[in-house]
Amino acid sequence: MELLHSGKVRDVYADGDELILVASDRISVYDVVLPTPIPDKGKLLTALSLWWFDQLADIVPNHVISATDVPAEFAGRAIRCRRLNMVPVECIARGYLTGSGLKEYQRTGAVSGVELPRGLGEASILPWPIFTPTTKAALGDHDEPITFDDVVAKVGAEAAEELRDITLAVYRRGAEIAADRGILVADTKIELGWAPDGTLILGDEVLTSDSSRFWPAESYHPGRTQFSYDKQYVRDWATGSGWDKQEPAPEVPAEVVEATRARYVDVYEKLTGNRWE
Repeated sequence: MELLHSGKVRDVYADGDELILVASDRISVYDVVLPTPIPDKGKLLTALSLWWFDQLADIVPNHVISATDVPAEFAGRAIRCRRLNMVPVECIARGYLTGSGLKEYQRTGAVSGVELPRGLGEASILPWPIFTPTTKAALGDHDEPITFDDVVAKVGAEAAEELRDITLAVYRRGAEIAADRGILVADTKIELGWAPDGTLILGDEVLTSDSSRFWPAESYHPGRTQFSYDKQYVRDWATGSGWDKQEPAPEVPAEVVEATRARYVDVYEKLTGNRWE
């Protein structure tokens, strides 16, 4: 196999006409990879993505060829998948206002050009899920919000509408399933690519703790920061550590690593109904 790309979390290998996508235990915040891994993270992300791919199969096809026909050293954390021509934007859907979306709203009253009602705050539920694309920045750079018209300029009107429709359909299905299990999906990012015949295919990961914000429904209360089953806990630690968000990043304390792993495990078990062994 040939290593084609090493990202913040995943490594991509070529194996003939197919790819091997390997999820590592690396974790990144503020577009910087931290030096301390989260044990089992790669396997948890892979298992949860595979579960979600099944739940979404009637909405959008996915890139998975096999989760077992992979090199032994990558077992449990790798997927054999199709090659795609990846869409040059990040496709994000939001049902709640938080994070970078909240900051943009506070500056402009809109997120990615979508005008929102006045008076919204931290963790406010939006009147309807919105499509809030961003640029797809290189490693070490920051994604920047763009409007739907910017997406049209990149890929054309028809493709832009399809990207928006798929992203929102994935979010709605994910939010509906998660809600039945006591989890709110605040927002999620998906990766889409074109197959040779022009079909849009769901790739990378989907509705995981790295690509989504998951909140427990029972403790949800707008106007304050929510408990998160995702890497927000590491972001919060990083923000309070005094680190300047530039490389090199500091080592993550053992108690933060342990608590983060526990959150990844907890949401996997709550969503899938499977026990993590």
